[in-house]
Amino acid sequence: MNQEFYKKLESILTEEQVKIEEPMKNHTTFRVGGPAAYFVMPRTAEEVAKVTELCAQENVPYYIVGNGSNLLVSDKGYDGVIIQIYKQMSQVEVKGREIYAQAGALLSMVAKRALDTELAGFEFAAGIPGTLGGACVMNAGAYGGEMKDVLKSVTVLDKDGNVKKLAKDELELGYRTSVIAKKGYIVLDAVIELKEGKAEEIKALMDDLKERRITKQPLEYPSAGSTFKRPEGYFAGKLIQDADLRGFQVGGAQVSEKHCGFVINKDGATASDVMELMRQVSDKVYDKFGVRLEPEVKRLGEF
Repeated sequence: MNQEFYKKLESILTEEQVKIEEPMKNHTTFRVGGPAAYFVMPRTAEEVAKVTELCAQENVPYYIVGNGSNLLVSDKGYDGVIIQIYKQMSQVEVKGREIYAQAGALLSMVAKRALDTELAGFEFAAGIPGTLGGACVMNAGAYGGEMKDVLKSVTVLDKDGNVKKLAKDELELGYRTSVIAKKGYIVLDAVIELKEGKAEEIKALMDDLKERRITKQPLEYPSAGSTFKRPEGYFAGKLIQDADLRGFQVGGAQVSEKHCGFVINKDGATASDVMELMRQVSDKVYDKFGVRLEPEVKRLGEF
């Protein structure tokens, strides 16, 4: 540990907001990953800006996480600063047909507020296990809905420490991508615009989607959701299934028997197990069908 750098972090944040050698398996839904050299939990946009500025000055790498639902961290960990924007920055406020929420708010929480105030259009996101910030970065979607359908604006911090408010048409929202991802912006908050609906209809749709998730997805095991991006004209899960890889296992990592699009931590998997499984699945599908599966899961650290 660099004692001088640690002291500088503590001059920005409180002692409780800074952890040293923090195991990342405690902060990812895959439940794998080695230690982060520094793990910080800012409470305000100003703290985020100050930490990133310090990292730039000291030439220390940093990475933003929410609740780690789409992230695979190396067994060696991360030799830099993990900035977690999650529970400490998760306020949600409803104004008319608009929902203002900080980047650390869980999508399920935003969906619940929409239901409580009879606002429709966010039902698709209710079961996605990520935060609003991560959802904006990757234009998260499920069951025919995407963030681009509901976002009005996103407030970001750029690489130079400037706070910018980007309107929907400036976000360049595409399949699992955005200008935020391309330029390395940090999401601070967002405004979602919905339409008026009826509570019972909104709840019925949310319940239906929840039921479909429970019956079709391996929610009982740690995973990072859909492991591979959808190749154009195909479905990743179907290709993996047709390549006879249902239940295929490397170490403690397994292609889910319930849904082949998911790689799960079946039994004490390491990040290396998951990575090797993904590599083999991609190769086997390519050999059989000539289609290359690309990971949807973000990878962090040395593999």
